[in-house]
Amino acid sequence: MILMAALLASPATAAPPGLSVTDAWSRPATGVNGAGFMALSNRGPKPDRLVSASSPAAARVEFHTTTMSGGMASMEKLTNVSAPAGGTVLFRPGGKHLMLMGLKRPLKAGDRFPVTLTFASGAKVEATFTVGVTAPTAGHAHH
Repeated sequence: MILMAALLASPATAAPPGLSVTDAWSRPATGVNGAGFMALSNRGPKPDRLVSASSPAAARVEFHTTTMSGGMASMEKLTNVSAPAGGTVLFRPGGKHLMLMGLKRPLKAGDRFPVTLTFASGAKVEATFTVGVTAPTAGHAHH
């Protein structure tokens, strides 16, 4: 019984089964805002929703998408991002991305910073973003 109570009280530190982030990166940024890109995979049997994100690199992190209308690009804030069971959602330039609002310092090529993703299920995934001019080599996992 004591062992069971100890196991139930232990916080989970690993990424939940099925949810993972790969190819997490950000472009260099010298202003107050930056953008983060990644591949978010849900290999689990149930869909989930990404509902918030945080990072010590920025005052806040939001989800945005870029849309084209009449030849003009515009950004729209998203309240959440669906993570379908067995699917992968791409956060890429010109599409969905993380907006790093109120950067605490410039993001320089080679820098790394953590982002914690929180899901509707209560799951949390921490990803390490690498700053670079282009995306990292496909398949390089960060979770």
